[in-house]
Amino acid sequence: MTDSVLFQTVEWAGNKLKNRMVLAPLTRGRAGPNRVPNKIMGDHYVQRAGAGLIISEATSISEEGNGWVESPGIYSDAMVEGWSSVVSRVHQAGSKMVLQLWHTGRASHSDFHNGELPLSASAIKIEGDEIHTPKGKKEYEVPKAMTVDDIQRTVEDYKKAAANAKAAGFDGIEVHAANGYLINQFIDSRSNQRTDEYGGSLANRYRFLSEVMDAVLSIWPAEQVGVRLSPNGVFNDMGADDYRETFTYVAQQLNKLKIGYLHVMDGLAFGFHERGEPMTLAEFRALFDGVIIGNCGYTQEEAEKRISDGDGDMIAFGRPWITNPDLPERFAHNYPLTAFDDPASWYGKSVEGYNDFKTFDEQSGKSTLEALS
Repeated sequence: MTDSVLFQTVEWAGNKLKNRMVLAPLTRGRAGPNRVPNKIMGDHYVQRAGAGLIISEATSISEEGNGWVESPGIYSDAMVEGWSSVVSRVHQAGSKMVLQLWHTGRASHSDFHNGELPLSASAIKIEGDEIHTPKGKKEYEVPKAMTVDDIQRTVEDYKKAAANAKAAGFDGIEVHAANGYLINQFIDSRSNQRTDEYGGSLANRYRFLSEVMDAVLSIWPAEQVGVRLSPNGVFNDMGADDYRETFTYVAQQLNKLKIGYLHVMDGLAFGFHERGEPMTLAEFRALFDGVIIGNCGYTQEEAEKRISDGDGDMIAFGRPWITNPDLPERFAHNYPLTAFDDPASWYGKSVEGYNDFKTFDEQSGKSTLEALS
């Protein structure tokens, strides 16, 4: 087979995961207008159940958190039922799955909210990009700065979403605090210019995430909870000069909670704010005692090195897994990868560009044993 470190088992939350490859959360917009997880979504995850751990696509904690056309939610009974079916099928296929909890914040538009402005830490819009809304492509808007009541309501939404995730049978949850979405908007000093207890100092800018963590940890054991961070990211107009100080502090605070994993987007494939040297997995290893997952643009060789060097425990792969549903098999046997150079069909309403990619055996017409001979 292979002696790659990617195929060593790893312990997480009392589970022995079969390998160190994580299916990264990939927002694909297949849930339909009702945002209820469906069969083709289940088919997609089952096809990729060779992963040691699957992180779901970003999933809205509330209607207020929506900001992506036809992405799924976890705030209704129908959504819980839909996700329950997906998780059951993933378990039958031999993998573990966590739900990523998402609120888009200012990375949304009033078209998603019956004309009401999206929410954020401060009334500062995303510059330089446009958003796909239910009514077409539009410029981002200046969001509404959240009141303390808005913040407390949203913390409660996270708690309810965490409870719904448990009811759906997930093996854990991941709090999405990366990529310029709501929690990241509070953490980052560029998007957070508040003067109350949620802005200014590191402790104040961390306060919203701290309260979210308290809420979800009242539902889930700490070892079954992860957090995603993007210290180097520029996506959704992120990046501040004090990024290293900020994310060092955030990692230290999360470590005190003894959560199960930290999912760090240390790679630069989605862009780098270039406000200094990029933060590395090695830096986070010195700050965090639990499982560390690296992500963003990793090749097999780079992933193996990070694990061999002890900087990370698992590596998440995203785009290569879109077009290669059997990615672990391809890595294990050194099969060629199907290129991921046509994103036009990745986001849509059908199986095209979603569930129609073939395994290596299907492409070659050979069994694994024949392919190896």
